[in-house]
Amino acid sequence: QVQLVESGGGLVQAGGSLRLSCAASGRTERTYAMGWFRQAPGKEREFVASITWSVGTTYYADSVKGRFTISRDNAKKAVYLQMNSLKPEDTAVYYCAAGSPTRSRLGTPRGYDYWGQGTQVTVSS
Repeated sequence: QVQLVESGGGLVQAGGSLRLSCAASGRTERTYAMGWFRQAPGKEREFVASITWSVGTTYYADSVKGRFTISRDNAKKAVYLQMNSLKPEDTAVYYCAAGSPTRSRLGTPRGYDYWGQGTQVTVSS
């Protein structure tokens, strides 16, 4: 089992920045990648970014490219999401996820087995 705990969410004005953290514990060696997803009210959960534990290969949703950066600290079993130039449409609950998705499933919730409880990010205009 893998446990994930997110932190760092909050309220920020448009154009501002936030840094989300995800602390992983348990059998993380069973997972290949970590991902960030988000879900706004009335919408489906959507992919934001992912990173592999070993090489650190990253992938981003088009909507956040150039604004968000995902990183990891293997020694701390932690993953981060630096969010800059935030927009009101970035408002959502952000979830950390862990799993061993195939390349085709890196950007889908089904590719991940473990999820955190989520942290709210609200961007005011």
